[in-house]
Amino acid sequence: MAAEYDATEFIDTDFHAHKTPAGDSLRAPTREEVDRKVVEAQQKLVELKRAQEELERERASLEELRRRQVEFQNGRQEIIQNLTRGVGLLEEAEFNARRESEQMKKTLADFRDVLGKVETIHEEAWTRENFNVELTRALTAIENARMEWNSARLKIPVLAGENAKKPAPETPAPSTHTPFTRLSFGQLCRFGLAMTWPVLAVGLALIGLLVALLLRH
Repeated sequence: MAAEYDATEFIDTDFHAHKTPAGDSLRAPTREEVDRKVVEAQQKLVELKRAQEELERERASLEELRRRQVEFQNGRQEIIQNLTRGVGLLEEAEFNARRESEQMKKTLADFRDVLGKVETIHEEAWTRENFNVELTRALTAIENARMEWNSARLKIPVLAGENAKKPAPETPAPSTHTPFTRLSFGQLCRFGLAMTWPVLAVGLALIGLLVALLLRH
Protein backbone atom coordinates (compact mmCIF):
# COMPACT_ATOMS: atom_id res chain seq x y z
CA MET A 1 0.00 0.00 0.00
CA ALA A 2 1.47 3.35 -0.99
CA ALA A 3 2.30 5.88 1.73
CA GLU A 4 0.10 8.89 2.16
CA TYR A 5 1.27 12.09 0.43
CA ASP A 6 2.68 14.78 2.78
CA ALA A 7 2.93 18.22 1.19
CA THR A 8 5.27 19.55 3.93
CA GLU A 9 8.06 17.30 2.80
CA PHE A 10 8.79 19.66 -0.09
CA ILE A 11 8.72 22.91 1.97
CA ASP A 12 11.95 24.41 3.40
CA THR A 13 10.89 25.33 6.89
CA ASP A 14 14.22 27.07 7.72
CA PHE A 15 13.84 29.31 4.69
CA HIS A 16 10.34 30.29 5.66
CA ALA A 17 11.40 30.82 9.30
CA HIS A 18 14.20 33.29 8.42
CA LYS A 19 12.44 34.96 5.58
CA THR A 20 11.31 38.46 6.46
CA PRO A 21 8.32 39.82 4.75
CA ALA A 22 9.10 42.70 2.46
CA GLY A 23 6.53 44.86 4.11
CA ASP A 24 8.14 44.60 7.63
CA SER A 25 11.44 46.27 6.57
CA LEU A 26 9.70 49.24 5.05
CA ARG A 27 7.13 50.03 7.67
CA ALA A 28 7.56 52.97 10.11
CA PRO A 29 8.47 52.13 13.74
CA THR A 30 5.65 52.19 16.19
CA ARG A 31 5.44 54.42 19.27
CA GLU A 32 6.13 51.46 21.51
CA GLU A 33 9.28 50.54 19.55
CA VAL A 34 10.60 54.11 19.73
CA ASP A 35 9.91 54.33 23.47
CA ARG A 36 11.62 51.00 24.00
CA LYS A 37 14.71 52.16 22.06
CA VAL A 38 14.80 55.44 24.02
CA VAL A 39 14.71 53.53 27.28
CA GLU A 40 17.45 51.18 26.07
CA ALA A 41 19.61 54.15 25.00
CA GLN A 42 19.13 55.85 28.37
CA GLN A 43 20.07 52.64 30.18
CA LYS A 44 23.22 52.35 28.05
CA LEU A 45 24.08 55.97 28.82
CA VAL A 46 23.65 55.34 32.54
CA GLU A 47 25.83 52.26 32.33
CA LEU A 48 28.48 54.14 30.34
CA LYS A 49 28.45 57.02 32.85
CA ARG A 50 28.78 54.56 35.72
CA ALA A 51 31.68 52.86 33.94
CA GLN A 52 33.30 56.25 33.25
CA GLU A 53 33.03 57.24 36.93
CA GLU A 54 34.51 53.93 37.94
CA LEU A 55 37.41 54.43 35.52
CA GLU A 56 37.96 57.97 36.85
CA ARG A 57 38.14 56.65 40.42
CA GLU A 58 40.53 53.91 39.35
CA ARG A 59 42.69 56.44 37.48
CA ALA A 60 42.80 58.77 40.52
CA SER A 61 43.73 55.82 42.75
CA LEU A 62 46.52 54.78 40.37
CA GLU A 63 47.88 58.34 40.19
CA GLU A 64 47.91 58.57 44.00
CA LEU A 65 49.69 55.21 44.15
CA ARG A 66 52.27 56.40 41.61
CA ARG A 67 52.82 59.63 43.56
CA ARG A 68 53.41 57.68 46.78
CA GLN A 69 55.82 55.34 45.00
CA VAL A 70 57.81 58.29 43.64
CA GLU A 71 57.81 59.91 47.10
CA PHE A 72 59.01 56.66 48.64
CA GLN A 73 61.81 56.19 46.10
CA ASN A 74 63.01 59.80 46.36
CA GLY A 75 62.76 59.80 50.15
CA ARG A 76 64.64 56.52 50.45
CA GLN A 77 67.41 57.73 48.15
CA GLU A 78 67.68 61.03 50.04
CA ILE A 79 67.77 59.47 53.51
CA ILE A 80 70.28 56.81 52.38
CA GLN A 81 72.61 59.53 51.09
CA ASN A 82 72.22 61.61 54.26
CA LEU A 83 72.71 58.68 56.61
CA THR A 84 75.68 57.35 54.65
CA ARG A 85 77.34 60.74 54.79
CA GLY A 86 76.45 61.09 58.48
CA VAL A 87 77.91 57.67 59.29
CA GLY A 88 81.16 58.60 57.56
CA LEU A 89 81.40 61.95 59.36
CA LEU A 90 80.61 60.44 62.76
CA GLU A 91 83.08 57.59 62.26
CA GLU A 92 85.79 60.09 61.39
CA ALA A 93 84.85 62.30 64.35
CA GLU A 94 84.78 59.28 66.68
CA PHE A 95 88.18 58.15 65.45
CA ASN A 96 89.65 61.62 65.96
CA ALA A 97 88.06 61.92 69.39
CA ARG A 98 89.36 58.50 70.43
CA ARG A 99 92.83 59.37 69.16
CA GLU A 100 92.74 62.70 71.00
CA SER A 101 91.52 60.96 74.14
CA GLU A 102 94.38 58.47 73.96
CA GLN A 103 96.82 61.31 73.34
CA MET A 104 95.45 63.19 76.35
CA LYS A 105 95.78 60.12 78.56
CA LYS A 106 99.39 59.62 77.49
CA THR A 107 100.17 63.32 77.92
CA LEU A 108 98.51 63.33 81.34
CA ALA A 109 100.65 60.40 82.43
CA ASP A 110 103.79 62.13 81.11
CA PHE A 111 102.85 65.38 82.88
CA ARG A 112 102.42 63.56 86.18
CA ASP A 113 105.76 61.84 85.71
CA VAL A 114 107.76 65.00 84.95
CA LEU A 115 105.86 66.92 87.63
CA GLY A 116 106.85 64.32 90.17
CA LYS A 117 110.47 64.58 89.10
CA VAL A 118 110.46 68.37 89.37
CA GLU A 119 108.73 68.32 92.76
CA THR A 120 111.30 65.87 94.13
CA ILE A 121 114.06 68.45 93.65
CA HIS A 122 114.97 69.85 97.05
CA GLU A 123 117.82 72.31 96.72
CA GLU A 124 117.98 72.81 100.45
CA ALA A 125 119.43 69.32 100.73
CA TRP A 126 122.29 70.08 98.38
CA THR A 127 125.78 70.25 99.80
CA ARG A 128 128.91 71.96 98.63
CA GLU A 129 130.28 68.66 97.44
CA ASN A 130 127.27 67.63 95.27
CA PHE A 131 126.07 71.13 94.33
CA ASN A 132 127.23 71.04 90.72
CA VAL A 133 125.96 67.52 90.16
CA GLU A 134 122.54 68.20 91.71
CA LEU A 135 122.20 71.51 89.89
CA THR A 136 122.95 69.85 86.57
CA ARG A 137 120.50 67.10 87.38
CA ALA A 138 117.81 69.64 88.33
CA LEU A 139 118.34 71.72 85.20
CA THR A 140 118.06 68.58 83.09
CA ALA A 141 114.75 67.71 84.77
CA ILE A 142 113.44 71.24 84.20
CA GLU A 143 114.48 71.17 80.55
CA ASN A 144 112.86 67.79 80.01
CA ALA A 145 109.67 69.06 81.63
CA ARG A 146 109.73 72.19 79.42
CA MET A 147 110.18 70.08 76.28
CA GLU A 148 107.28 67.86 77.36
CA TRP A 149 105.10 70.92 77.92
CA ASN A 150 105.95 72.54 74.60
CA SER A 151 105.38 69.28 72.72
CA ALA A 152 102.00 68.78 74.39
CA ARG A 153 100.90 72.33 73.54
CA LEU A 154 101.40 71.57 69.84
CA LYS A 155 99.30 68.41 70.07
CA ILE A 156 96.48 69.50 72.41
CA PRO A 157 94.75 72.78 71.52
CA VAL A 158 93.37 73.39 75.01
CA LEU A 159 96.91 73.66 76.41
CA ALA A 160 97.72 76.36 73.86
CA GLY A 161 94.82 78.50 75.09
CA GLU A 162 92.98 78.49 71.77
CA ASN A 163 89.67 78.82 73.59
CA ALA A 164 90.73 82.13 75.09
CA LYS A 165 89.13 85.26 73.72
CA LYS A 166 91.18 86.71 70.93
CA PRO A 167 91.94 90.44 71.06
CA ALA A 168 90.00 92.62 68.69
CA PRO A 169 91.95 93.79 65.64
CA GLU A 170 93.31 97.28 65.95
CA THR A 171 91.59 99.96 63.94
CA PRO A 172 94.05 101.73 61.65
CA ALA A 173 94.59 105.38 62.50
CA PRO A 174 93.10 107.84 60.03
CA SER A 175 95.52 109.24 57.49
CA THR A 176 96.74 112.77 58.11
CA HIS A 177 97.55 113.37 54.44
CA THR A 178 95.24 115.63 52.48
CA PRO A 179 93.99 114.57 49.03
CA PHE A 180 96.32 117.14 47.38
CA THR A 181 99.59 115.99 48.91
CA ARG A 182 100.05 113.29 46.30
CA LEU A 183 99.43 115.64 43.30
CA SER A 184 102.29 117.09 41.25
CA PHE A 185 102.80 120.82 40.68
CA GLY A 186 101.33 120.67 37.16
CA GLN A 187 98.29 118.76 38.40
CA LEU A 188 97.79 121.34 41.15
CA CYS A 189 97.94 124.18 38.57
CA ARG A 190 95.37 122.52 36.35
CA PHE A 191 93.17 121.85 39.34
CA GLY A 192 93.41 125.50 40.46
CA LEU A 193 92.62 126.75 36.94
CA ALA A 194 89.59 124.48 36.76
CA MET A 195 88.34 125.85 40.06
CA THR A 196 88.93 129.58 39.27
CA TRP A 197 88.10 129.97 35.59
CA PRO A 198 84.35 130.55 36.19
CA VAL A 199 85.22 133.48 38.50
CA LEU A 200 87.65 134.89 35.94
CA ALA A 201 85.06 134.60 33.18
CA VAL A 202 82.46 136.49 35.22
CA GLY A 203 85.06 139.19 36.09
CA LEU A 204 86.05 139.66 32.44
CA ALA A 205 82.42 139.92 31.42
CA LEU A 206 81.79 142.65 34.01
CA ILE A 207 84.88 144.56 32.87
CA GLY A 208 83.75 144.38 29.26
CA LEU A 209 80.29 145.64 30.19
CA LEU A 210 81.79 148.54 32.16
CA VAL A 211 84.06 149.55 29.24
CA ALA A 212 81.12 149.51 26.86
CA LEU A 213 79.09 151.79 29.15
CA LEU A 214 81.98 154.22 29.44
CA LEU A 215 82.44 154.38 25.67
CA ARG A 216 78.80 155.26 25.17
CA HIS A 217 79.14 158.24 27.44
